[in-house]
Amino acid sequence: MTDKNKIPYKIYLEEQEMPKQWYNVRADMKHKPAPLLNPDTLQPMTAEELSGVFCEELVKQELDDTTAYFDIPKEILDFYKMYRPSPLVRAYCLEEALGTPAKIYYKFEGNNTSGSHKLNSAIAQAYYAKKQGLKGVTTETGAGQWGTALSMACAYLGLDCRVYMVKCSYEQKPFRREVMRTYGANVTPSPSELTRVGRKILAEHPGTTGSLGCAISEAVEDATSHEGYRYVLGSVLSQVMLHQSVIGLETKAALDKYNITPDIIIGCAGGGSNLGGLIAPFMGEKLRGEKDYRFIAVEPASCPSLTRGRYAYDYCDTGMVCPLAKMYTLGSGFIPSANHAGGLRYHGMSSVLSQLYDDKLMTAVSVEQTSVFDAATKFARIEGILPAPESSHAIKVAIDEAMRCKETGETKTIVFGLTGTGYFDMVAYGKYNDGDMHDYVPTDAELEAGFAGLPNVNL
Repeated sequence: MTDKNKIPYKIYLEEQEMPKQWYNVRADMKHKPAPLLNPDTLQPMTAEELSGVFCEELVKQELDDTTAYFDIPKEILDFYKMYRPSPLVRAYCLEEALGTPAKIYYKFEGNNTSGSHKLNSAIAQAYYAKKQGLKGVTTETGAGQWGTALSMACAYLGLDCRVYMVKCSYEQKPFRREVMRTYGANVTPSPSELTRVGRKILAEHPGTTGSLGCAISEAVEDATSHEGYRYVLGSVLSQVMLHQSVIGLETKAALDKYNITPDIIIGCAGGGSNLGGLIAPFMGEKLRGEKDYRFIAVEPASCPSLTRGRYAYDYCDTGMVCPLAKMYTLGSGFIPSANHAGGLRYHGMSSVLSQLYDDKLMTAVSVEQTSVFDAATKFARIEGILPAPESSHAIKVAIDEAMRCKETGETKTIVFGLTGTGYFDMVAYGKYNDGDMHDYVPTDAELEAGFAGLPNVNL
């Protein structure tokens, strides 16, 4: 089966066509993201202050909102060549099964050992830690993709890796945990008894299933308590959006190769790394007035930071030890239900994406997990890839948009991010197949309880 325009199933770039620079979308933003604030003084964080938590080179990237392009170091490019460029796939079979006139493409980031897009930033952050002469790094992980990617990158570079894994995911995804351990990482369920903040959270919330905010607090405390360690993060931060721009840059290059212009670009949204990376160069064109696109962020109904959150300064972690960021948030004390998309459980959204959303340059929708697994199962049976639950949020809305085209007769081009595979998520698929999966949507009262803990920042 071939398209009348002779577009192949998979569009691959040649090695020489791989991006040699990361793109910083903040450089083209009229309204820059608000600065990170010191939790004690409520003043903008300085490079010196941030360097106590993050690697020095990463601090420079985090604070730079004017430089449009950063050269990718040769060592990182060489690592990328193990699995990049990743394919942009035309979903011909899905289009036919849906009977839609829409053209559907997905950027597949699961074709590496870590199984997701997270490796793009993991190797960059590990590289800068190694270059700085550090012993190791600490981090948190939700579903486990980030922890797996960082473990792999640290093993490659000979760094120690300590991972605090959200407790519900630690229990639901034992094989993901074992992959991390196989790469040499130390993996701890969070909240734990190993840190002061972990013990405090357990005392206040006995039996809690944890959250990314909890795990972040523990990882930061661990890093700042041990000489030669720094904390690294797999999403939310601007530096991560920067590294993940390779996804969007490759996607745009592949589309340009066949003179394809997307109408709608869709990504799942937890902290923002995948979505921010995918849309970056396209958003740059929109910001510069060169082209227009419709961007859709898809989040779980159980953790709806964009669709039901507040745009305010908030702590990045439950323990309130990290800098404050202005973002769409549910409150740092909000602990979402133990949904099966463990990577989409962060209480807030990237400051970059929050600003773009507040400027109405992108839209957002929230979806319930049974409908997400409906879409995941359909996609697996038709396209032959078992998608991660996180990625399946984007699949769900891509199918919705394609069916809308069927109703209206419009021929739109839809691009979505397939962030990773779901082969370590079989407990979740088992719950779905057994009819034992349930939807949970927080009440307004539950959200208000989270908002009540927002810090009083008047800037």
